Amino acid sequence: MKEPQKSYTVKEATIKLMQFCAYRDRCHKEVEEKLREMNMITAAQEQIIMELMQEDFLNEERFARSFVRGKFRIKKWGKIKIKHELKFREISTPIIKLALTEIDQQKYITTLYEVAEKKLKLLKEPDKFKKKKKLADFLLRKGYESALVYETANELLE
Repeated sequence: MKEPQKSYTVKEATIKLMQFCAYRDRCHKEVEEKLREMNMITAAQEQIIMELMQEDFLNEERFARSFVRGKFRIKKWGKIKIKHELKFREISTPIIKLALTEIDQQKYITTLYEVAEKKLKLLKEPDKFKKKKKLADFLLRKGYESALVYETANELLE
C-alpha cells in the first residue's frame, strides 16, 4: 500500500527548498519539479520561488555559470552539449550566452586536444580513415563544434 503524501506548510516548504538550493545551485525548473513533488499549490509555488530569489537561494545566472564551469572542467563537455543541457533546463538564451563566457577559449582548445589524444590512445582501429571518423564522432558527441573537431582530428592523424 502506498504511503500518504506528507503535506507541507508554505514555511516548511520554503525552508526545505532553501536547503535544497543551498546544497548546490539549482535552476527554476528543478525547484518547480521539487515543489510539484511536494504537492504545493500554484500560488504557494510562486510565493516560495519569489522568496528563494529574493533571498538569493535561486539565481538562474549563478546556476548557469557554475553548470558551465563544472561540465567543462569535470566532464570535459563542449559548448554545444552544455548549451543543449542548459536549454533543456529552460535557461534563457541571454543567460546561456553569458554563462558560456566562463570558458576560456584557449583552455577550451587545449581541453579538446587532451580529450582527443586520450581517446586516440584507446582506439584500436588500424584504418586511418575509420580511426579519424571514430575520433570525430566521439568529439561531436562530447559537444564540440564540428569545425574544431575536424581540424583537431586532421592535425592528430596526419
